[in-house]
Amino acid sequence: MADLQRPNILYFYVDDMGWGAIGPNGQAERKAKGLPHVLTPNIDRLAAEGVNFKRAYGCTVCSPARSSQQTGFHQGHTFADRNDPDNAKKAIRAEDITMGDVLSGAGYATGYWGKWGYGGSKSQPDPEILNVQTLPTSHGYQHVLAELHHVRAHTFFQPTLWKAPAASGAKGGLELVPNSMEPYRSKSQYPESPALHNHPKYPKTAYCDDAYCFAALDFVRSNAKRYQKSGEPFFGLLAVQVPHAPFDEVEALPEWDKAYRGLPFFNDLSRQAQQWAAMVTRIDAHFGNILDALEDPNGDGDKSDSVAANTLVVFQSDNGGPQHPARKEFVANGGLRGNKGQIWEGGIRVPTVMRWPAAQADSKTLPVGSHCDQVIDVTDLLPTFCELAGAEIPVGIDGVSLAPWFTGEGTKRERDFVIHETGRDQSIIHGDMKLVRQRSGFVLYDLAKDPAESTDLSGTKAAKVEELKELLLAERVAEPKGFANTYHHWTGSDASKMSDPDSWSDYDYSNEGISYLKDSGAPQISWIATIRNPDSKPSTLKLDKDLEFLGLEIGSGKGLQTVAVGKAKTLTGRNEIRLSKNGQLRLRGGTLQSLRSVEVQDGSFLRGSGRVDASVSNEGELRLEGAIAIKGDYTMTGSSKLIAGLGSKATPHLKVAGTAVLNGALKLERAGQIQKGKEITLVEAKRIVGKFQTKGDVISVSGKSFKVRYHADRVTLKAL
Repeated sequence: MADLQRPNILYFYVDDMGWGAIGPNGQAERKAKGLPHVLTPNIDRLAAEGVNFKRAYGCTVCSPARSSQQTGFHQGHTFADRNDPDNAKKAIRAEDITMGDVLSGAGYATGYWGKWGYGGSKSQPDPEILNVQTLPTSHGYQHVLAELHHVRAHTFFQPTLWKAPAASGAKGGLELVPNSMEPYRSKSQYPESPALHNHPKYPKTAYCDDAYCFAALDFVRSNAKRYQKSGEPFFGLLAVQVPHAPFDEVEALPEWDKAYRGLPFFNDLSRQAQQWAAMVTRIDAHFGNILDALEDPNGDGDKSDSVAANTLVVFQSDNGGPQHPARKEFVANGGLRGNKGQIWEGGIRVPTVMRWPAAQADSKTLPVGSHCDQVIDVTDLLPTFCELAGAEIPVGIDGVSLAPWFTGEGTKRERDFVIHETGRDQSIIHGDMKLVRQRSGFVLYDLAKDPAESTDLSGTKAAKVEELKELLLAERVAEPKGFANTYHHWTGSDASKMSDPDSWSDYDYSNEGISYLKDSGAPQISWIATIRNPDSKPSTLKLDKDLEFLGLEIGSGKGLQTVAVGKAKTLTGRNEIRLSKNGQLRLRGGTLQSLRSVEVQDGSFLRGSGRVDASVSNEGELRLEGAIAIKGDYTMTGSSKLIAGLGSKATPHLKVAGTAVLNGALKLERAGQIQKGKEITLVEAKRIVGKFQTKGDVISVSGKSFKVRYHADRVTLKAL
């Protein structure tokens, strides 16, 4: 893979557009058969030039989809796990790290246009800011034109919208501005199609998605020019209201059905299906204008200033299509069972297309024009953007980065499972199997053989039902609304017990005197927790009893922070245990446990002997003081070290149940009395990939030399 710069990122996010509403998911086939079909030429162009993810998931409804998108937590852990009137003022918290937070912190220019859904009231004439900490401007978005309340977005002709940058002193950095196309009246600068904003019959109050798209177009043009000059990248998220109801308002626009005139099937459609199709094609044309701006930022016809090659473009819907005539007449959910608001595939599987020409030019994983059946989720976008931007992924989130699929670098991880919930039902998708928990019991489907979810297998696969049931409920999907992960940090001293409630900060999510969520006491599985040493003097904590966290970070402080895990003790980070700089985990016969990974970052240390019931990613140092058994995979980067003391009483041995990907340095200490010709197994794995960075595969210590020998399933040291 060629060296890649940090890409610009452009994210098109539509509202209520079913999985089957784009060309490659069914509409092209319908066109070929002469059936009614939706025109989405620009989305289809993205798929032809990029990759179409056939098994991508959003959420059941709008609010949790946006919360999960921004924070990387699924519905079992995010604060907004369903549509709720109160979500409009309290969904995203100050402690939640969003896409805007991460990318603005990484030096990106950031913009958000469209339906945000949180932080303001629903009044049409006089909306107010209700919760500053949940606003886009409080989470890294610098340029904004948005609707803050999802109910206020139940029209396309809001009289005003919220804008940033704002006038000095504006609450939350946002001000109300007229919803108007007046700023875009210049024909010489702005394209006529699709808005027809210069038409004499265009409404005085703009169709809001026209305003969103022109603001996004402005941003892309100006920041593409800046990128060419300075190399400073940009991130823009265009979260339009189309094709959410109401449908009939599109008819207030001049030439609203122009794209379909003359097509033989159009007049035979119901009026609502005509309106819906016109809305979808209109927004597709807006996307086309913005894509053209990537190719030719100043619009002079000369594409030498194009930034398209190094721009990742993502198209996605928040959930499946709702139950209405258009969904039926166009088969807009692709024949999948159910619709928006339901746990079935028609409610949660969403169209998702990604294009990044610079990465895909020589990609063997995601070549141009490909279809990918890998299960991905809306929560995966945040960690993906983080990794591509060179920013740290927030600790303990549910999403998994897709960046290695594009770049060919780093640790490529497949999703173990995805989680969804409605007000009554919950589901888990694990590979091809999907378990749905209903009030009446559990049902099980094989999505590979039965994508329409027509045959319940629960009666013949009881063991699989129990396995998935345990996973599903442990993800907290059955908790009442208002439950969410909470954030805590260590406040105790070295002498304190890790289980002592007084040694941890309490959590209180409050706004304007109202407390929405409180959590205190001893660590529990819903905590995202950090233990860092603010002093230069080393600090050590001993695990006094088994403890569980959702995510745990050790390190990132001024001095070395050690957590020691003794024999018969287990430290769990369900989603992640992360060792950051100056963080150290010392195994003294104990166990580290995670469903995902233990991350050993640069400047951190994992040492000792014991068990790791997880995969391990090593960018720092892994020091064997005896045997360490890893239940998953073990992956080293070029900067990492594996250190083994050959003179210790316990023979150093790394046993990996999965694949061991070797890189970085191998260092030996204290050779001791080892006979010439003796061969020691240092690493044992199901499969060995790569090699250590040792010159000539020979390494010396204490005046003795050892030949490093690589086999299919082990690495040995032979004394020379």
